Amino acid sequence: MPYFGAHMSIAGGIELAFDRLEKVGGEALQIFTANQRQWKARKITPAEAERFRVRRKEAGDIPVASHNSYLINLASAKAEVAEKSQVALAGELARCALLGIEFVVMHPGAHLGSGVEKGIERIATGIDRAIEDSGQSNQVEILLETTAGQGSSLGGSFLELAAIIRQSRHPERLGVCLDTCHIFAAGYDIATPQGYRETMAEFDREIGLERLKFIHLNDSKGETGSRLDRHQHIGQGRIGLAGFASLVNDLRLSAIPMVLETPKGEDLSFDRKNLATLKGLIGQ
Repeated sequence: MPYFGAHMSIAGGIELAFDRLEKVGGEALQIFTANQRQWKARKITPAEAERFRVRRKEAGDIPVASHNSYLINLASAKAEVAEKSQVALAGELARCALLGIEFVVMHPGAHLGSGVEKGIERIATGIDRAIEDSGQSNQVEILLETTAGQGSSLGGSFLELAAIIRQSRHPERLGVCLDTCHIFAAGYDIATPQGYRETMAEFDREIGLERLKFIHLNDSKGETGSRLDRHQHIGQGRIGLAGFASLVNDLRLSAIPMVLETPKGEDLSFDRKNLATLKGLIGQ
């Protein structure tokens, strides 16, 4: 069975994300290490980092990823935004190294009208500078997240992600986080077994399955190709249970952490229900 889990809040202490995950029976975790809607991040103290590391060990050294700030846009043609984005990514890499987190998930960025080619070039350059400025050699891997391709956002096609990796000076530090809602909205119809097979074959051909390191499990409110980034509970959207059955029973992905980013509810009951639904699909 895959490592199923969820994105969890760090309110009250970053280590408390493990407590919340245990309440829903999760085995993989995603968090924000800092406020995702602010440029300036609060520094994590050595004591906080130690508590996080200890709590993770108590939880069985489960897979953990951090999602970086939503403000980061390395594809921006505006020098100030690009510089802030690079500094913020370098800071995220440093925080994750301190906490012992192995993955940083990031949205590639939006070119905002300057063109796909230039946007990809700026993303690769910004990633390289952030890696080099962070000083965290070979400790944290950056995972480019697939996007719904809305507006001028890059990452809605596997070709765009492959181009970023190819142009980077540090391809060994780059992987991919696949979001089911996003790829479906971008036009990869994973709702049927045939569509799923074709999608994964294209991913393997253009990027390589060995670079797939993390998966976001979200159903989609929008139709395939709608470019609508709206997450829905598992089986209640346009992907449906058949699509998720194809994914969770794909033996090639059995060691890859898969986390929910679906609506939670006040008592995490939605997470428990969604995880139970996913586990119920194993063997189908």
